[in-house]
Amino acid sequence: MATILIDKLLHAAVKQGASDIHIVVGQPPVFRLHGRLRKLETKELEPEDAVALMKSIAPERCQRELQEAGGSDFGFAFGDMARFRVSIFKQRGNISMVLRQIPTTMLSPEELGLPKEVVNLVFKPRGLFLVTGPTGSGKSTTLASLVNHINKTVDHHIITIEDPIEFFHYHNKSTINQREVGVDVPSFSEAIRRALRQDPDVILVGELRDLETIEAAISAAETGHVVFGTLHTNSAQGTINRIIDAFPGNLQDQIRTQLSTSIIGVLAQTLVPRIGGGRVAAYEVLVVTSGIANLIRENKTFRINSAIQTGAKHGMQLMDDALFYHWQDGIITVEDALAKAQRQDDLAKRIVAYRRALEEGIEEEEEEV
Repeated sequence: MATILIDKLLHAAVKQGASDIHIVVGQPPVFRLHGRLRKLETKELEPEDAVALMKSIAPERCQRELQEAGGSDFGFAFGDMARFRVSIFKQRGNISMVLRQIPTTMLSPEELGLPKEVVNLVFKPRGLFLVTGPTGSGKSTTLASLVNHINKTVDHHIITIEDPIEFFHYHNKSTINQREVGVDVPSFSEAIRRALRQDPDVILVGELRDLETIEAAISAAETGHVVFGTLHTNSAQGTINRIIDAFPGNLQDQIRTQLSTSIIGVLAQTLVPRIGGGRVAAYEVLVVTSGIANLIRENKTFRINSAIQTGAKHGMQLMDDALFYHWQDGIITVEDALAKAQRQDDLAKRIVAYRRALEEGIEEEEEEV
């Protein structure tokens, strides 16, 4: 019964374009469509339904980890239709699952609306490039697109370290090795250390989740590799601070110096509901110039935002500017722009001022006519 049910569920999710499926005892399955949750009109799930659904897709090792640690993550392919990243866990003694759909086709950086400066950064000979944003903001999609772009353009050796592997990459001009934490290698930091002996040009680290991994990633970037990583931070300035704050106080000066020479850029992103359906990405872009490297080294990260504002010629942009332009172009609503803004009051004032200027302009034209 469960296998039929899971197949039907996955089929419906792919067909409707759901980004996530939530399986929780006491309610029907729930889809996330265009950022909003929708309950399916089927029966409520009993505890045994959740267990059967989990067993129909979870590998043995993950079922063991669920029993021992209370949760586990893995990825699996649903035929040729889609891949899913799954998190299984216990709550109130029952099994719950969240399945995130991973698109099978990779969009190009242009289709994602990535600034060309960001695409240029990934072809640098070395350095740390971070893609940040809240969960579900499309970080994996962006990184997969950039890796795919490198793969199609140059003859590099690319190593990805993921938990679990999301997008499958096939060798093109580049050679790609994808290592799954917990399956191919015990930890992120161990995988980075080993990668350095595997003649890589590019190393993708799924998540910089602890001090050891951050340290290993910075070292790899310093020694002549391009290192991609993700963090759950909302802004470029916040990302730099988060990395420095991960280290004990007595090491922070040294890390500031190391980071200032190794980091090449930060792309902070969020997904906003698009008027008429679907979602659109808004990007904050930090390109590390010598001036910004100095701010990092001298512990003046509070000035990064104003440096981004004046760095438009290098392709830099603040998140609130990106939201303002999306609103101006009629792509997103005022409410959604403000909901995602970093400085809501400032953005609201700017929108009001723009509308007023627009109205006055229209009135003047009418008077002339």
